[in-house]
Amino acid sequence: MTTDEEQARYYSGIKMVRFDIVKEFVLAFVAVSILVVGLAGVLSSPDDPSVTIQTWATKDPIDFVTTTASELAYTSGTAQYGPPYTNTADAAQAVGPIAPQSWAGVATPIDTAKDFVLTPLAYAAVGNPTLTTALQTYNAATSDQQQAWLTSYSTALADATIANDEVSVASGDYGPVPDLMAGMLGLARTGALDGLLLNSGNLYQTDFTKPLLFMGDGNYLPGLAADQHLTGDQWGMMNETGSYPGQTWLWLFSSWYQIPPFNTAANTDLLVILLMIGLTTLLALVPFIPILRDIPRWVPVHRLIWRRYYRGE
Repeated sequence: MTTDEEQARYYSGIKMVRFDIVKEFVLAFVAVSILVVGLAGVLSSPDDPSVTIQTWATKDPIDFVTTTASELAYTSGTAQYGPPYTNTADAAQAVGPIAPQSWAGVATPIDTAKDFVLTPLAYAAVGNPTLTTALQTYNAATSDQQQAWLTSYSTALADATIANDEVSVASGDYGPVPDLMAGMLGLARTGALDGLLLNSGNLYQTDFTKPLLFMGDGNYLPGLAADQHLTGDQWGMMNETGSYPGQTWLWLFSSWYQIPPFNTAANTDLLVILLMIGLTTLLALVPFIPILRDIPRWVPVHRLIWRRYYRGE
């Protein structure tokens, strides 16, 4: 008995369909390629240049100074964020006893006044007597005096104007704060602040946490996001590596933020994460769950795909 005869005898009684895997691969590859190229051309995300602190300070100096003052006063979003950046009480998201943000603790400690303002200004003060005196005066003052200066100055910033390319506010008792803000604005406009906030002590500076948090505390970066329909209530994503579709794999996570109760909850991030963990677990257990595992039998889509087989061809 030949090999072909043995094989035919071995598979006798089993319904089989001839299948050309090479042809199927070529057809699938061509179809998917056309679809990807077409969608990339029609639905591509914008390839805008990177946003830096330098561009922020140049295009919206009032917002930059206002944000800098809030960092110095510990009233910014980052200063009040809680773990993993600060120890702000009751800031961590929780669902009952589930509070992973608190469990992890402050893994990346950030002192907004020191890290975002005072330390960069200490570098800028070298060879600058005005800034050196302002820093000395501010550091020597009591915390109550510092807060009084910052509160008055922040209030005045609501009516600030640009005069001689500098941020100008009405006269008041601001202590050395205006000189500190002028020093920060000058440092940012040169691009030096971008580099100083990236200084992690490592050979490769790839940790953009500090500059991103700093910019996120202002209105300039969120405004750009709103213009590109990227805010949470608009549901959008983009990348900066070329004209290709954005991070579509995030669509399922992002979609939950658009519907109640997630779009109004204070602990939305944790709720969405727990929901996705639950749904992923459910998907993995489908073969073991009665009713769910029977759906393919009740909705026989596979018979449509393998219709030739089921017709007996």
